[in-house]
Order: sequence, then C-alpha cells, then structure tokens
Amino acid sequence: MSQSTSPNEIEVRAAVRSDLPALGRFITQFVEQNRLLPRTKNELKELIPFGFVACQDGKLLGFAALEIYSSKLAEIRSLAVAPEVQGRGVGKRLVRKCVELAESRNVLEVMAITSTDEFFRACGFDFTLPGEKKALFIQTRDEV
Repeated sequence: MSQSTSPNEIEVRAAVRSDLPALGRFITQFVEQNRLLPRTKNELKELIPFGFVACQDGKLLGFAALEIYSSKLAEIRSLAVAPEVQGRGVGKRLVRKCVELAESRNVLEVMAITSTDEFFRACGFDFTLPGEKKALFIQTRDEV
C-alpha cells in the first residue's frame, strides 16, 4: 500500500503476478453471472502486465485490463467491480488507468464492448468516432 493511501481507502494500482490467485477467484463470480467471459489462468496471466486492480485492506475489489491490438486500437477487457463498492468511482478509476496506459503507448483509439453503455459513456466513450466511424460486428459462433 502506498504511503498516500489511508487504511480504508480503495487503492487502484498496476496488477502484479501475485494478484493472480485472488484475481481468478474474483473474476469467477462475474463469469457465473454471465457478466464477463471466462478467462483461463494463462489468459489472466497475459492480462496482468496491462491490468489494474482496486484493493482495500488487502481485498481485491476491482479489475480491468487493456489489450493492445495495434498502435491504432486497444480494448478495455474484463472490467469488474465488486457489488459492495459499485457507484463509488472504482470502475471509472480503473478505466482511466487503462486509457492512460493507452495514451502512454501512443494508441490512437480505445474501445469497450459492453452491455452497460451508460457507464462507458460516463467515462467519455461514445458510439462513434470523429468522422462518423462506427464499429460493426458479426457473430461467428454461438455464445459459450
């Protein structure tokens, strides 16, 4: 915990390998609710260097990661916040860290695929990009 963090404050920091066991357990609850896609241990391990966690008193309360596809595009992945701290700005802080990482890597655009677009709109995301660009999708297989 950093010196500027009081004991009851929620700290948002870069994820580290030692977060992996708690992260696996944390993500499971959201997968079971069909709110996140399942992640293998190896997939989570690959997200750690580009991920951020929210912790309070040693308990993991949130996670988000940035997956960088190219210098033009990255995606916010596996954003999850514990129900007991939702609405307290934790998700926005995690998203901000991901966007800052993209900016530091000179990535042009960051996207989010979500069922809760109101949240991402509140974080500054929009449905279109300058020049009226839009993302379109086609599903190539049934959901798992």
